[in-house]
Amino acid sequence: MIERKAKKAISAYLMSFPVVCIIGSRQVGKTTLAKELMRQSADEFLYLDLELPSDLAKLTEPELFLTRNQNFCLILDEIQNKPDLFPIIRAVVDQNRRPGRFILLGSAAPTLLRQSSESLAGRIVYVELAPLTLSEWAPNRPLDTLWLRGGFPRSTLAASDDESIRWRSAFLKTFVERDLPRLGLSANTQMLQRFLSILATTHGQPWNAQAFAKALEITHPTINRYRDFFEECFLIRSLKPYYKNFKKRIVKNPKVYFRDTGILHSLLSIRSINELMGHAVAGFSWEGFAINQIIDSLAARDLSYCYLNTHHQAETDLIVMRGEQIVAVLEIKLSNAPNVPRGFMNIVEDLQTSHNFIVTPGSSRFPLNKKVEAISLPAFIAWLEDITA
Repeated sequence: MIERKAKKAISAYLMSFPVVCIIGSRQVGKTTLAKELMRQSADEFLYLDLELPSDLAKLTEPELFLTRNQNFCLILDEIQNKPDLFPIIRAVVDQNRRPGRFILLGSAAPTLLRQSSESLAGRIVYVELAPLTLSEWAPNRPLDTLWLRGGFPRSTLAASDDESIRWRSAFLKTFVERDLPRLGLSANTQMLQRFLSILATTHGQPWNAQAFAKALEITHPTINRYRDFFEECFLIRSLKPYYKNFKKRIVKNPKVYFRDTGILHSLLSIRSINELMGHAVAGFSWEGFAINQIIDSLAARDLSYCYLNTHHQAETDLIVMRGEQIVAVLEIKLSNAPNVPRGFMNIVEDLQTSHNFIVTPGSSRFPLNKKVEAISLPAFIAWLEDITA
């Protein structure tokens, strides 16, 4: 069992909110975490899997069932399969606002978010469970394994790289062929597979709807709808450009990354760390891995993230912000002996920032010049946690 950082926050929320909703991609560990909470709590729980006909049958008269079991903490798994439950849960909660009455588990679905936000406003808190982060993976385990296999527990903890990629391939097949249609994306399966394959080759690059539309021979609105849907399903992440007034012309399209590098590597048929290091995507993969690790590790902090590229080749991979204040500016390099790109220094000079780093896969922290330091990914996350505490 890997201890998930979200467990502490969920336990605290169960003391204050009637409804706690854990959202995230399929197979990311939501059910395992909920059952772990059941085992460690003195409260009484009742678990229903809404993909099982036998459990669905118990909710034939949902108001009666929920009322009769009001002394339990009810865990309703795959809640997006029963969106009509949300108004009933609201009514039942309003009759008894005892904290910790419901734990809802939902694979990413626009319907889930929309229905619950409309029906349970003021009664619900959301906790997103991301793939495993470095702090959960533990410092005595190799970082390369998490980078190669990604953070889905069954992939990360597989007995071998071959077993891991077999699991990811099966996950993607099921996700595209079964889960996406059930979540509301009506599209040809082969089209979605082609979309994901092209997206893998453009991982970490600014979004270009025109190029996608031309390659797939479909319209721009359809392409953008696919992207939005995959983002709401937590498969990809869009990193928006720096939004404050800036004197130079900037790239305004978001950069798109797969949230899990294991999924990216599966789509590109990369089976080992040696294959990854020799692949053209290696640098972009490391960049996406670092960005996702930073964002997911600091999810509980009040931080926002963006990037900045100008049309004059000045660029930085990540800007960490707290409100309107820039906390740190990052360049992410797959090198233990990085140089400082001129374009990065241009950004540093234009923004006049104090904390500027080049994030590397190494273990050392050392100055590169008067304004920029090299730092390992774990060390940067630790520094950011400390400075934003």
